[in-house]
Amino acid sequence: MGAVFSRNSSRTGAIEVSPNESCKRQRLSSSFCEETKRLIPSLPDEISLQILARLPRIYYLYVKLVSRTWKAAVMSCELFTLRKELGTTEEWLYLLTKVDDDKLSWLALDPLSRRWQRLPPLPSVAFQDESRKVLSALQTWNVVGSSIKIADVIRGWFGRKDALERMPFCGCAVGAVDGCLYMLGGFSRAIALRRVWRYDPPTNSWSEVSPMSVGRAYCKTGVINNKLYVVGGVTLGHAGLNPLQSAEVFDPRTGLWSQIPSMPFAKAQELPTAFLADLLKPIATGMASYKGKLFVPESLYFWPFFVDIGGEIYDPEENSWDEMPVGMGEGWPIRQAGTKLSVTVEGELYALDPSGALESARIKVYDFQDDTWKVVVGNVPILDFTNSESPYLLAGLQRKLHVLTKDVNHNIVVLWADVQKHLSSLSSASSFSLHDSLNECAESAAESKTDPWKVIATRSARATELVSCQTLEI
Repeated sequence: MGAVFSRNSSRTGAIEVSPNESCKRQRLSSSFCEETKRLIPSLPDEISLQILARLPRIYYLYVKLVSRTWKAAVMSCELFTLRKELGTTEEWLYLLTKVDDDKLSWLALDPLSRRWQRLPPLPSVAFQDESRKVLSALQTWNVVGSSIKIADVIRGWFGRKDALERMPFCGCAVGAVDGCLYMLGGFSRAIALRRVWRYDPPTNSWSEVSPMSVGRAYCKTGVINNKLYVVGGVTLGHAGLNPLQSAEVFDPRTGLWSQIPSMPFAKAQELPTAFLADLLKPIATGMASYKGKLFVPESLYFWPFFVDIGGEIYDPEENSWDEMPVGMGEGWPIRQAGTKLSVTVEGELYALDPSGALESARIKVYDFQDDTWKVVVGNVPILDFTNSESPYLLAGLQRKLHVLTKDVNHNIVVLWADVQKHLSSLSSASSFSLHDSLNECAESAAESKTDPWKVIATRSARATELVSCQTLEI
């Protein structure tokens, strides 16, 4: 039959098709085209989305390459809403770094596959700032990007406006709320920016959102009830840098900012003389979202000295500020130039205490009942990178405390130790025995040859500095 078919074809040069057969093929072709519009042929898109929602997020990088339809699906809000309903969301770690030529770069870590993904750079968009000077702040961000050390900025506190004008972009703040990353403010030359940029993981893109009410650099951020709070920072005045007492909150559902009461800086008002009040500048040096409130430690600065003055607490329900407990403010471990780094994990507030030498660094937890900071685990393998912007960062990833640092080969390492296990095993003890047990735990960890810290991910980054990190569950 095949031979007959071939002979007929060769004689006529074409295959003759009856009208009925032609209509049948047209119907088949039409049906095929309809099916190819679906994500998976022969399956309703509702079922296809159920399948995609169960795939690990790391595979979405490849799924987007299948077709435009698949790309649209994995970038849709519908898919990520479905992931929440199915309980298949994943928490990733997002790390802001600075490379040797002062460019800022974001990396994302999938802790399940231990694979890193580079985020797209911020768009280069020219704009006219508050001083009517035409600058390309985002372009400057990508070119010089840097997180200039806050100590360098403090040197210009008293009238050194010329030094600030020569500085590249620096001092932006970072926050995460409602499944998106935010970068806020900073200095561009001598201008404190109001601008805010948002990274949307489903679309893997940056966009600009509503600006803050005032320009801020080195402000602090925290999240309560799915709203992003921004507190303090500095701006540039006629005589140099001025600390900001103001605070505001961003609601991602409306995309709008609103004012909240300013920080009182109550301890700063208690200075005995007007001379000291002029000399010592109060500034917010940290921020922690803890027990449904914002805990903001503060310091008084006169370069190169700083003095801790405790801090203040903002209660969003009362919309008011109150004084921070004495033990909390005085015992909050200090990082660089008075900054106080912390992270809240499973309702507990943790900080890393360098203890005068990074080689003997320890993790401390705040005991709310006793108003004291207590050692939970020691022997944190932090190296002394003197010129580094941030020798270490803290993150609450997958409901566990993680430490980000660099090893002897200058590779980025993400470390984890079961800090919560140490805490829970001692939580049933009395306050006296708990205190002794915590000290014994720290001493035994320091003396033990067994390293309690486990490396869960690494990345080659010889000329890269750590700047900041956030986590997002999507």
